[in-house]
Amino acid sequence: MTDSSPNRAADDALDVSLMAKVSRGDHEAFEELVTRHQYAVVGTVAKMLGNPSEAEDIAQQVFLRLWKSAPRYKATAKFTTYLFTITRNLVFNETRRKSRRNEQSLQEQEDDWHQQFPVESHTRPDEQILQTELQQAVDKAVASLPEKQRMAVILRRYENMPYEEIASVLGLSVSAVKSQLFRARSSLREALRQFLDPDSTSKENPG
Repeated sequence: MTDSSPNRAADDALDVSLMAKVSRGDHEAFEELVTRHQYAVVGTVAKMLGNPSEAEDIAQQVFLRLWKSAPRYKATAKFTTYLFTITRNLVFNETRRKSRRNEQSLQEQEDDWHQQFPVESHTRPDEQILQTELQQAVDKAVASLPEKQRMAVILRRYENMPYEEIASVLGLSVSAVKSQLFRARSSLREALRQFLDPDSTSKENPG
């Protein structure tokens, strides 16, 4: 996704056209929709769950629901709003199910995440270690956010989604979305303080 409005409008028009074909059982149109949006859906699910190994399964469920609901689809909102609302519902259901069952510890999720997405080794070892620590800290901080804050951050930061669309996906007002993002950023800033302000640690612990 990009922030360019003309591009967004053209993309949405194409998506709506494809959905009209999907509603008539057009498998090729459906495959094109999956190709266009699979990366964004899988990435969002992976960041929400903190477990990429489950992201593919949830993404498949998202697109299965998309296929089944195509005959009832009405282009009253952007297609991506519709798609990510389905994604939100499935992800929130999964996070609540996992919360009840407490299937994995946070450490296990982090291990799985970094096995799936190893850090590229084009920097010096010391820089690579620092980058890895920072990425782990970011992942952990994002994973600790309440689910709506977490989804708002992911859609805004990684999908460059406008506030109005995030509001539609989450069923909130635009002002509520901005409030969620403000609280999330404050929490993230505090959780990542030692990386954002390295001197703070030494000030608190004078040698």
